[in-house]
Amino acid sequence: MNFVVGLGNPGIRYQLSRHNAGFLVLDQLALQYDIPIQQTLFDAHIGRGKIAGTPVLLAKPQSFMNLSGAAVGKLADYFRIDTASIIVLHDDLDLPFGTVRLKAGGGHAGHKGLISLIHHLGGTEFIRVRFGIGRPLRKSMVEGYVLERFSEDELKSLLLLTREAADAVTDILSGGIQAAMDKHHGKKISVEEV
Repeated sequence: MNFVVGLGNPGIRYQLSRHNAGFLVLDQLALQYDIPIQQTLFDAHIGRGKIAGTPVLLAKPQSFMNLSGAAVGKLADYFRIDTASIIVLHDDLDLPFGTVRLKAGGGHAGHKGLISLIHHLGGTEFIRVRFGIGRPLRKSMVEGYVLERFSEDELKSLLLLTREAADAVTDILSGGIQAAMDKHHGKKISVEEV
């Protein structure tokens, strides 16, 4: 079984915030593949189904971003899923808005959700689907920026972007990370295309 994790913060307040890009992509996957995320286990909302003929577990940790690794680690242990079979969907400050990038392994680049995951999983081998949110003008603005709602212009292309990221997950599951990277890297969706 493959394990797809969306990172974000629970609650209405954060629903359309930049830091919740992972939740938004996971919701899109659940919608596309009719996988209800209705069960709660280890402080995460989960659902089980199939994507591209592959059994998957979808999860949205509910313990806030900085602590999300605890729920993911417990779920991985419970369902006996190794770290290399985990796909993590998350926001990325280092990518401009409109960009979706894939990566296998690597560091955390200061992302507190990834720091928590690496700590609780004991490794970095998981696959990442990175959803670009851009960077604020000053470093001191980062915390507030990631917790803000997407701008009105960004919201116009959000559905296209979450679909692109969801399609990337499908391609990872059906053909592997390298084929998915070849297909999705280089694409950029902008407001003008909407």
